[in-house]
Amino acid sequence: MNNFLWSPILITFCVLVGLYFTLRSRFLQVRHIKDMVGLLFKGKSSDEGVSSFQALSLALSGRMGVGNISGTATAIAFGGPGAVFWMWVIAFFGAASAFIESTLAQIYKEKQNGQYRGGPAYYIEKGLGLKWYAIIFAIATLIAMALLMPGVQSNSIAISLDNAFGTSTVITGIILVLVLGLIIFGGVKRIVNVAQFIVPFMAVGYILVAILTIAMNAEKIPAVFSLIFSSAFGGDSVFGGILGAAIAWGVKRGLYASEAGQGTGAHAAAAAEVSHPVKQGLVQSFSIYLDVFLVCTATAFMILFTGQFNTIDESSGEYIVQNISGVEEGPGYTQAAVDSILPGFGSGFVAIALLFFAFTTIMSYYYIAETNLAYLVKGKYSSIASSVLKIALLAATFYGAVKESQLAWIFGDIGLGVMVWLNYIAIVLLAKPAIIALKDYERQKRQGLDPTFNSTKLGIKNADFWADGYNGKNDNTKDEKIS
Repeated sequence: MNNFLWSPILITFCVLVGLYFTLRSRFLQVRHIKDMVGLLFKGKSSDEGVSSFQALSLALSGRMGVGNISGTATAIAFGGPGAVFWMWVIAFFGAASAFIESTLAQIYKEKQNGQYRGGPAYYIEKGLGLKWYAIIFAIATLIAMALLMPGVQSNSIAISLDNAFGTSTVITGIILVLVLGLIIFGGVKRIVNVAQFIVPFMAVGYILVAILTIAMNAEKIPAVFSLIFSSAFGGDSVFGGILGAAIAWGVKRGLYASEAGQGTGAHAAAAAEVSHPVKQGLVQSFSIYLDVFLVCTATAFMILFTGQFNTIDESSGEYIVQNISGVEEGPGYTQAAVDSILPGFGSGFVAIALLFFAFTTIMSYYYIAETNLAYLVKGKYSSIASSVLKIALLAATFYGAVKESQLAWIFGDIGLGVMVWLNYIAIVLLAKPAIIALKDYERQKRQGLDPTFNSTKLGIKNADFWADGYNGKNDNTKDEKIS
């Protein structure tokens, strides 16, 4: 099933869709970089929604996970250094896909039980009018986020802590469940508050160590970049024979790390309090850059600049390059890389970094699962269903911490693959409202206005939240209501 979901057809489809959105939006991920950065710190939270920065933190807590450390290392292990280039490619085009899905999530969001909810299930039903398709996506996402994917994150935490400190995986699993339980039982506001504190802290610390690694190996900069680009196009004498693997692993792990087009970031985007859907679409588009071009690249550079990696030909199982021994493919490469420049520091540092990255991702998984549960179950049974969901996710987190890593990754890849297929098809069919919203935003910006959105005036149907315009719908933002 995993091989079917991640066939070359999906990989080609994801790249082509990203290219299509890039062209249709006229390279918005380049044209609007200034707005992306400026919007990060504008806006504020409300009783129903979170601020743009909080929504970004919530989305990044999902994007910045095991894929940034273990996934990047695995891509190099099976795709060679050239896989890094293809991760960059899918991130660039994926930024356009992230914009489309996040803008759609804002356009078709709704207020449920006093808070904003939205995401693929909502825009599939309202935008495409295909409720059966929306239900399938919600069920698939609920299974993936609550049962299949938490294990990937907790497994990597447990393995890295065991390698670094000799901590029992059972003890790690118990502690994870206890701390995670305290947070998710506190609701979405507690999840957001934790995310907006941890995410910037962990990202900055990780990147600083990467910069130190590069600085201490500055003479290798030309050679490393040459190796990445030559391997990416099959021109390297050593890695040229695995060009297909470089592309496949780069795109696959790039998608896993960035989650562009997967639909997960769209859930966080819908929770934001903004005056125009495009504002959050641009913020979420920029999150792909932060995730892949900074954090994933930091991992890749630490590994490649220090040479602490092996590359294996999957077809034969033989080593193409074997620079280190006794290190399993994954976070061990990054640990060995940091240890090579800071002896005795690498294992502990990567273990702690992975702990923060993966833990916040599990928090994000819960929020996404809860949003899809809220879509599926309404009324008096919603609180019971929510309690069952919390228990199921905590059980999956513990189970993932103690099972073997290969099985954890297979389950995670299956969950991700199903979501990617369903969401990419939906956003291709539903791109028009997002493009209309982008043109409306650009028109108001040219007029010197702070853009606001009115779905009725733009002819976008079933976007009920925006039907009377921004100010007419948001009674909770008191100062904006007065204005």
